[in-house]
Amino acid sequence: MTIQLPLAAHDAALAGIMLAMGEGARAASAAVAKAGPQKRTEALNAMAARVRAAAPAILAANAVDMGAARTKGISGSMLDRLELTPARIEAMAKGVEEVAAMPDPVGTVLETWERPNGLTFSRVRVPIGVIGIIYESRPNVTADAGALCLRAANAVILRGGSESLNSSRVIADALRAGLSDAGLPADAIQLVQTSDRAAVGHILSGLNGRLDVVVPRGGKSLVARVQDEARVPVIGHLEGLCHTYIHAKADPAKAEAIIVNAKLRRTGVCGSTETMLIDASIAATLLPRLAGALEAAGCELRGDERARAIHPMTAATEADWTTEYLAPILSIAVVDNIDGAMAHIARYGSQHTESIITEDNAAAEHFLAEVDSAIVMHNASTQFADGGEFGFGGEIGIATGRLHARGPVGAEQLTIFKYVVRGTGQTRP
Repeated sequence: MTIQLPLAAHDAALAGIMLAMGEGARAASAAVAKAGPQKRTEALNAMAARVRAAAPAILAANAVDMGAARTKGISGSMLDRLELTPARIEAMAKGVEEVAAMPDPVGTVLETWERPNGLTFSRVRVPIGVIGIIYESRPNVTADAGALCLRAANAVILRGGSESLNSSRVIADALRAGLSDAGLPADAIQLVQTSDRAAVGHILSGLNGRLDVVVPRGGKSLVARVQDEARVPVIGHLEGLCHTYIHAKADPAKAEAIIVNAKLRRTGVCGSTETMLIDASIAATLLPRLAGALEAAGCELRGDERARAIHPMTAATEADWTTEYLAPILSIAVVDNIDGAMAHIARYGSQHTESIITEDNAAAEHFLAEVDSAIVMHNASTQFADGGEFGFGGEIGIATGRLHARGPVGAEQLTIFKYVVRGTGQTRP
């Protein structure tokens, strides 16, 4: 249901439109669940084809969004998130096809057991139902989220950022056309057609019971608002205060390659390392090498007192340890040992992604077992914190909470389960 709405729309009109979207999504979710995995796969492939066909229109809409964003003075990292190119659109279409090629999670039997009375119990994956996804600048989330929700037989209501509204509209229209091509209801994927912030409030209200869960994907203020105001369950995605710890037994060449990639491959993604921790026993010899490589690649360094005594850099403030830069800036702290590194992560981290660089497997296992984050890594760049890299065919965020889903949220994480009980006439004494 594509409805154009003036930005200054009356609250009552907006409320009516949002409730109608919820009704359409609820009806569509039932139809999509009944359609079966083959029909959903057909729809996903049709959606990918429609995205490719719409590439010229997507690029034109994105040029409008980019021009407006530059006029507003939006940061370079946000512009990078917003920009679409022919290669990124092709990657978007391929991402939808990868989701199509994934096993359909719905109907998977997770466990089966039999009781002494002969009753057989099974735990079976089922769709959540209707999902609301609120995100900011990245228009590619429109395709990722739409595809993943459909793979799990859900309907989705998308509310993108105002900066990407034109791009997201064209992408959503392409996805909806693909659904129709496959004979599924277009309302399985709906995009809120206004940048009016009141629309977010309606989604958080649950649309009178028509919405089952909300997923926020964006900055700290957005996630905080969602968690504070939502009347439906939230799959939370906090900021990515990711750490890379260079252990005393780190291989120098490996450490250099990983930290440069972890920080600078793409600085605007949530898996970008924001703080490097380095063991005091090797800092004097290895830190200058790592700092030089980072600076040569255009990274600004902010260090604690011990780091600055080894290599000149800007003094880090207390705020630096809790800042998600999303820019070529890295804070550096020298720690006494692995326990000091883990203590720093526990104090300042957002429980997103942390990596240890070491050739000492015992130290690595200690780190992996003790660090309480959604993703922990050994000898790998934190930029692998991505659902596609996990083999999930994409993701709609990295969940950092403790309920339902944690880590990359792919199609499987967009299901719940029910219990199926089979008997032969048993009654309870």
